[in-house]
Amino acid sequence: MTTSAVWIQVDPEHVVHALQEAVEKMNHGEAEVVLDFSSVPRIDPGAVAAMEELAGLAAGRSVQVVLRGVNADIYRVLKLVKLAQKFSFPA
Repeated sequence: MTTSAVWIQVDPEHVVHALQEAVEKMNHGEAEVVLDFSSVPRIDPGAVAAMEELAGLAAGRSVQVVLRGVNADIYRVLKLVKLAQKFSFPA
């Protein structure tokens, strides 16, 4: 099992695709996935659903998912749908 972190830059046009890539990395045994949301202004319902799937898979496999560069609007959405506590947000 690989223990290195995987860094994925999330493109605002392809948020769901980046989240699916993170799922694939977890399926290949990665212990930590870092998603950089610094260029993403907002997420749509499809992205929220993909994040729910990602959080569930990560919890089941004891994989840490770190969300970097998350703006206040995205964080608020994650808080409202009770997903914020399932991810790590570095200072």
